[in-house]
Amino acid sequence: MPIRRRRHDEEPDNNLDVAREQADAVETDDAPAGGAGDATGPWDVADAFPELDRLDFGSLRIPVGPGLGFQVNFEATEVDAQGNPVNGRPVAVLVQHAESVLQIQAFAAPKRSGIWDEIRRETATEITEQAQGQAEDRPGPFGTELLAMVPAQLTQEMLNEMPPEVREQIPQEVIDQGYAWQPVRFIGVDGPRWFLQGVVQGAAVEDEEQWQVLEDVFRNIVVVRGEQPMPPRELLPLSLPKEFTEAAQQAQEGEGEGGETFDPFERGPEITEVR
Repeated sequence: MPIRRRRHDEEPDNNLDVAREQADAVETDDAPAGGAGDATGPWDVADAFPELDRLDFGSLRIPVGPGLGFQVNFEATEVDAQGNPVNGRPVAVLVQHAESVLQIQAFAAPKRSGIWDEIRRETATEITEQAQGQAEDRPGPFGTELLAMVPAQLTQEMLNEMPPEVREQIPQEVIDQGYAWQPVRFIGVDGPRWFLQGVVQGAAVEDEEQWQVLEDVFRNIVVVRGEQPMPPRELLPLSLPKEFTEAAQQAQEGEGEGGETFDPFERGPEITEVR
């Protein structure tokens, strides 16, 4: 999925680099099982978490920092007669850094038990049996995570769109087979009545420097579960931050003279579609 980067013009007053030092002073006597809420996050909104500049997506508050780009994935909830999406809801937040992307989602979970172990097993089964890929558990900074290798389609159209220097690096045998192996990293944290999942793609799967930036983002997320009853695994509702709605309004005003309106399913600087 192509992701376009949007960088912030100004550095925030509080940088992610100081988050760990701030977290050392947080009391954790009542930290829930599963790792969430401990001195390293991710955090529940009821925790005493480090103060950082964060974008408010409703159920997720995600820290910002230099070099980070943010987009939202939408799921169509209504289509027109031709099958084109005309209405939808936000279902995931994408954070981009350099050549890496972190997809973030939060779900409802049972009050007294986590769901990451079960979801991880199901994900591994889907990858190995349905996608004909490979998957294995491994230890990570947030506990057990899943490292997968999945076959990614490589069409002639995609090859034609690649820059020549990138195209030349692909072995001919990979081109002939029509797909390339793509590494994907699945991270999960069980919190109080919520489950937070991160999916990492790109260089950060293996590049420690890029991964460190995304790890700090994930570690400093604040989850707002809310008090409403929800069945386990139901997606926690997301909303667009004011920074996103302001950009959408500017785009709509800029195209108003031509009679067009802003469409969240059209690719733009901050919002992208799900197909």
